Amino acid sequence: MNDVPNPFRDGLTRSDAPAPCVFVLFGATGDLTARKLVPALWQLVRGGLAPKQFFVLGVARRAKSDDEFRAEMRAAVDKFGRDRPADEAEWEAFAQRLGYCVCEFTQPAAYQALAQRLRGIDASHGTAGNRLYYLAVAPEFFEGITSSLHEAELIGPDQAGGWRRVVIEKPFGTDLASAARLSGHLHGLLTEDQIYRIDHYLGKETVQNLLTLRFGNAIFEPLWNRNHIEHVQITVAETEGIGRRGEFYDQTGALRDMVQNHMMQLLALVAMEPPVTWEAGAIRDEKAKVLRALPAWTPAQVASRVVRAQYTRGTLAGVEMPGFTEEAGIAPDSLTESYVAMRLTLDTWRWSGVPFYLRHGKRLPKRTTEIAIAFHQPPLSLFPPTVGRSGNTLVMRIQPDEGISLNFVAKVPGTRLTLQAVKMDFGYGSSFAQTSPEAYERLLLDAMLGDNTLFTREDEVASAWRFVDSVRAGLAEQPRDTMAGYAVGSWGPAAADALLDGDATWRRL
Repeated sequence: MNDVPNPFRDGLTRSDAPAPCVFVLFGATGDLTARKLVPALWQLVRGGLAPKQFFVLGVARRAKSDDEFRAEMRAAVDKFGRDRPADEAEWEAFAQRLGYCVCEFTQPAAYQALAQRLRGIDASHGTAGNRLYYLAVAPEFFEGITSSLHEAELIGPDQAGGWRRVVIEKPFGTDLASAARLSGHLHGLLTEDQIYRIDHYLGKETVQNLLTLRFGNAIFEPLWNRNHIEHVQITVAETEGIGRRGEFYDQTGALRDMVQNHMMQLLALVAMEPPVTWEAGAIRDEKAKVLRALPAWTPAQVASRVVRAQYTRGTLAGVEMPGFTEEAGIAPDSLTESYVAMRLTLDTWRWSGVPFYLRHGKRLPKRTTEIAIAFHQPPLSLFPPTVGRSGNTLVMRIQPDEGISLNFVAKVPGTRLTLQAVKMDFGYGSSFAQTSPEAYERLLLDAMLGDNTLFTREDEVASAWRFVDSVRAGLAEQPRDTMAGYAVGSWGPAAADALLDGDATWRRL
């Protein structure tokens, strides 16, 4: 795919717009469509980044007319979009690229009707037979929908009649075995280059900037190894609870909901070696090597390196909130974790012996995602012990306040030798005179371009599941009383502090 424009590498201009295509959106009546997908597509069209010959066809089981779907999407853009339409004429131009097709996912005849509708769109909008199918549906529909699309000759290896690509939302399997079955099914219908496993974290500006920071600046890469880095902390903290997802979450938990996908991808980007080129395959090769270096823990190792917990009743932002097992849909005797922390090391030359501390939890005091690189202390301290540790830390804030900061110590003005931590800070909002695009804008554009750099590959998914499965198997053997608790509004259980080595502590964000 070397001939495909790579906006991450080359910079995208209006002349680099993707080829004409139809964006076929399964799950068009769902929450993701309204909150993220259609507002992102609207932004791409409004910014001149979508193809000139472009159409969005919503597909779902509920009966609806084109005009009804357009009205609902207008409300979604008004509520969730970065930019509202400047006037009715601007919206109407976009609305003419929106349509709806009712489709009972399990009925083969429905896909024949879909095929006929797509042929009509090709004729009326010049979309040249190119299709990007987005499956914003529950995972149990993935195999059925793709099988039916194949039987209707709507997907298959790319031919002269146009390209075919399929975007799969997470979760991609519930364990290694189910992920392998799904991959095997898809590979019977499509090539790996046609499969786009989306992880919206990879579309965030700071995640993309992580590679630029490392490989575009000579001051950082020489220090990015075990000789200079003491440890790495990756934190994904959420203030929200489980909402109305109780039944789903009780079958999933923090490990499968967040660690297996988002956090493993952040880990891979931090720890990967420099790619030999800036092509998608080379970048994903290096990420895959990191994930293959993840340990396969025994139950005894899990017991000493992983802490799981559930939030208990407490107060957050002045509001008293129920505990995890008091939430609707959660079994009173549930052993599902709403918080997980772990200490792991990677068996690689660059990172041997460097601990990576990962933590994720719900109902924590602050919503934030960050990567913190803590550097070693100076080999010989020239200052009195009371001065304290140097605290050199490079922090990449993924959300919500995207940016990068470098913490170091400086002398406080005065006659005494007193040191104080200070910070050099870069923020996207204050440094650039433009708004960062939403993650889905970038990822949907890349999928239309055929650039899968920021999408996860089959072997990455498999390696992440292999690690998480070993953790879950170890936790399953632990007694019930090893499930720790933490009050709503706190930073997690005290047991998590024992995971850190030496003088290291969890960052208070």
